[in-house]
Amino acid sequence: MVPSNPIKAMETGDMLQIIVFALFVGIGITLVGQRAKIVEDFFDGFAEVTYKIVNIIMNFAPYGVFALIMPVVAANGPKVLIPLASVIAAVYIGCLLHMGLIYTSLISILGHMSPVKFFKGLFPAQLIAFSTCSSAATLPVNMKCTQENLGVSKEVSSFVLPLGATINMDGTAIYQGVCALFVAQVYGIDLTMSQMLIIVITGTLASIGTAGVPGAGLIMLTLTLQSVSLPIEGIALIASIDRVLDMIRTTINITGDAVAAVYIQHSEDKYFEEKPSIPA
Repeated sequence: MVPSNPIKAMETGDMLQIIVFALFVGIGITLVGQRAKIVEDFFDGFAEVTYKIVNIIMNFAPYGVFALIMPVVAANGPKVLIPLASVIAAVYIGCLLHMGLIYTSLISILGHMSPVKFFKGLFPAQLIAFSTCSSAATLPVNMKCTQENLGVSKEVSSFVLPLGATINMDGTAIYQGVCALFVAQVYGIDLTMSQMLIIVITGTLASIGTAGVPGAGLIMLTLTLQSVSLPIEGIALIASIDRVLDMIRTTINITGDAVAAVYIQHSEDKYFEEKPSIPA
């Protein structure tokens, strides 16, 4: 996992080592502080340029996907599209279970809030997330909902939600795992237990720092596939349904951010209640 030669890892496409190295570089930049600002700005700018290039390419993706899938459907019939429907179902079921079980438990046990109140208050933000497929575009609405409907202070929401929109992407992690297994199945590749573990680790790490814009998860999926040497060509299959998958994973992502904000707010309230007052 830890690269002995980061340059060689980039050359050979060892994504897990690259991600670990990137994490260490990011930590180093944070610790150095202002003196490393130029390095931080360079990587931020490079990332923005990369996302812009990918965005331009993705505008032409529907035509390419149509050209790739049409001959396959013509030769084999509509039955070849059934596995894609199963991928959509698997991602949606996984995300909804995560929301219904994990988030509901966390909001009840740690946030001390009724799940009904939580989901009712957050629904406008979830609707925007489902429509736009962008955590960044949903951020203002998410902040408004958490502050006005869920009782989170402006200070907490202003810190937790922007941070969560970058590093807390549970829906993207679920999507990475399901799509990687689908690509392996399509190409008839039997994954070992160690490869599945690598998919879990890489998918989780790749979801940290993913840009909160439509289609960013698809870019990170290439890292997950490369980490276990799965064919990158499988991305073409996922690209044809990625918008549908992006809708639910973005909804899960922003919901997780709101759960964290409610928990932090409850922790702060409890801390200040228990903190002894200092006499004047």
